[in-house]
Amino acid sequence: MAVPTLLGWLLFSAAASAECTREFLTGATDKYVAAQAAGSPSEVAALAASNLTYTENEIPKVITEGLLTEPIRIDHNRSIHDTVNCATFTELIAASNPHQYVIGTRIIFNSNNKISLIESIVTDAGDWAFNATGYLYWNSLENWDPIPEDKRDSREVIQAAGNAYFERFKNASVTIPFAPVCSRLEGGASTAPLNMTGDSCTLAGLPSTLVVTNRRFVVDEVMGVVDIFLGFPGLDRSQGQKPMPDSHMFRIESGKIRYIHTVSSCVEAGCGMNGTIPMSTVPRVRRVRQF
Repeated sequence: MAVPTLLGWLLFSAAASAECTREFLTGATDKYVAAQAAGSPSEVAALAASNLTYTENEIPKVITEGLLTEPIRIDHNRSIHDTVNCATFTELIAASNPHQYVIGTRIIFNSNNKISLIESIVTDAGDWAFNATGYLYWNSLENWDPIPEDKRDSREVIQAAGNAYFERFKNASVTIPFAPVCSRLEGGASTAPLNMTGDSCTLAGLPSTLVVTNRRFVVDEVMGVVDIFLGFPGLDRSQGQKPMPDSHMFRIESGKIRYIHTVSSCVEAGCGMNGTIPMSTVPRVRRVRQF
C-alpha cells in the first residue's frame, strides 16, 4: 500500500511543480505591472492565497490599501522569473509620473500556484541616491536581452556571483567576479562615468566590515539575472545599524557581473547623510515610513 501512496504523492508533486512554468510566471508579472499602472489590485488579489503576506518597505499592509491602488505611469518595467522557486522579481521605473518612483517587487507562489508573499521596496525622493530620471537614462544604455541558450550560466553560478558581492562586504579577501566592463546603478546614480569602457564597479569601492543579513534570492537563468532582497545595515545613518529594505539585481554574463541595479529605502529623507549622497536634497512628500 505504501508504493501507490508514494507514487500518488510524487505525481501530485510533479504536477504542482510543472504548473510553475515560465509562461505562468510571466503572465503573473504582466498582471502585476498592469495592476500598478491602473491602480487596481483586483487582478493580483485574485491570484493570492487566503493567507497572503503583503509588505511595502517591510511594513505589512492590506493589498487593497497599498501602493497598488495608486495609478502610476510606468516608463520601464523588467521582470525575471524563477521556475525552481516559483518566484518573480519586477523592476519599475516611473520617471514621468507626477510622483516619481523606482520600485522593486518580489512575488512568491505556494505549491498551489497562489501568491503567498508580495514584498515591494518603494523608493522616491529622499531615498538612497534617488533619481528616477537618471535611473531611466542609465538603464536605457544597457543590454538586458535574454542570454543565448548555449551561453547561459547555471543558476548556481548566477546566484554565487551575486552572493560573492555581499560576502566581500564583510571580508576584503573575497574576490567578486566583476566583468571587464561593469557598472552599478544606485537609485539613479551610476558608477559608469568613473570608467565608461571598463570596470567602474571596483572603482566605486565597497565596504569590508559590513554583515548583510536576510538575503532572499530570485534567479533567472534565461536572463542571466539574480535579484537579492536583503537588510542593509547602516544605509540610513539616522537609524544606526538597523538593516534597511534593499534590493540588488545582478546581470551575469559568462559568470561575471556586468550590471548591478539597486533599490534602497530609508526612513529619513536623505538617509541621515546631511545631503552628502546624490539627489538626497530633494524633499520627501510621501507618507512617513516606520520600520
